[in-house]
Amino acid sequence: MDFLLAVWEYILVFLLAAIPWIEIAAIIPLSIIAGLNPVLVGLLAFVGNLSTVYLLIIFIEKYQQWRNRKKKNQKEKPKRQERAIKVWNKYGLPGLALLGPFLIGSHVSVIVGLALGAKKQTTLLWITISLVLWSIVFTVLSYYGIEFLVGI
Repeated sequence: MDFLLAVWEYILVFLLAAIPWIEIAAIIPLSIIAGLNPVLVGLLAFVGNLSTVYLLIIFIEKYQQWRNRKKKNQKEKPKRQERAIKVWNKYGLPGLALLGPFLIGSHVSVIVGLALGAKKQTTLLWITISLVLWSIVFTVLSYYGIEFLVGI
């Protein structure tokens, strides 16, 4: 029975990290404080959060395809708008993806990036890099922060 309870705790880490408003910034420290293995917590929180981010990107892509089919008669984008999108893709997405999970959440970062014209593959790459980094940061800080507080 203890084994099933332990497995359930880790399943909860995965599921809670997948919920858009309970980001890795909350679930990792809480899980480590609860005494769960920091490495497993970091890994499961990362995979949980990333899985719903990927699903969100797929959903947004399908929505945009549907919307574009509805707008077939619309004129092409002006060159000025195309240039703005290129600049956004080159410089804006990395900043949003790297700071977003901490400031506004990874899911909102993806929505904003795609709404501003970021490409799906680039968004996937940058949000994955960002979530890897933030998962490591929160796991290490939580683990050593708790160790420090216990030592006081």
